[in-house]
Amino acid sequence: MREADLYPDLKAYLEAQGYAVKAEIGACDVMARRGDEPAVVVEMKTSFSLALVMQGVARQAMFDDVYLAVPVAEKGWKRRYKDIVALCRRLGLGLLAVKIGAGVEAHLDPGPYQPRRATARAGRLLREFERRVGDPNTGGTTGVTRMTAYRQDALRCLDALAAGALKASDVAKAAAVGRAQSLMAADHYGWFERASRGVYRLTPKGQDALIEHQDEIARLMCQTPTEGPTA
Repeated sequence: MREADLYPDLKAYLEAQGYAVKAEIGACDVMARRGDEPAVVVEMKTSFSLALVMQGVARQAMFDDVYLAVPVAEKGWKRRYKDIVALCRRLGLGLLAVKIGAGVEAHLDPGPYQPRRATARAGRLLREFERRVGDPNTGGTTGVTRMTAYRQDALRCLDALAAGALKASDVAKAAAVGRAQSLMAADHYGWFERASRGVYRLTPKGQDALIEHQDEIARLMCQTPTEGPTA
């Protein structure tokens, strides 16, 4: 496929809306005008790429209505569709999907982007940052268990119960984990069980975890947890 293969459908699509369409006007792949309305610019590529996005952004220095056009048959279109639309919306670019020989579908029109802040999600990330002790993970790694603040708290509780069953309040004090009771009751890792009302002990899996994670626990217990919310 060539970029030129997209042009007939794009031209027909724009002309059907009353635009006069011309190709290769300076650096613009396609330019269209309808009466005295502002010009519309379309940049084409045979697949969605950084090069196409950069072309579109460059045209925004001259025109407000800039579209990116790609064939819908490109590999990975369905898998990447949401991300592509989100990126175009963020940049104020329009998006046209060309079905070669079968027309054009507009997925997004150009326009200013006013993001709605995901304050709840941002708050969770900030709390995780404040609660996490040290920097136990390596950036860019995949396929490994992440050390989270929650897991660090669970390891501290694990260590506190190494000698035997304790009241949840005593675990919280010994481990410096304010949410110790709810953490042990939830038991996401299968390490804890309730021995009696308000008293917890390690499960066999928890006993094994003491040995398996002894190095992590030793490093963690040498560090001071950040004071923060207990919820």
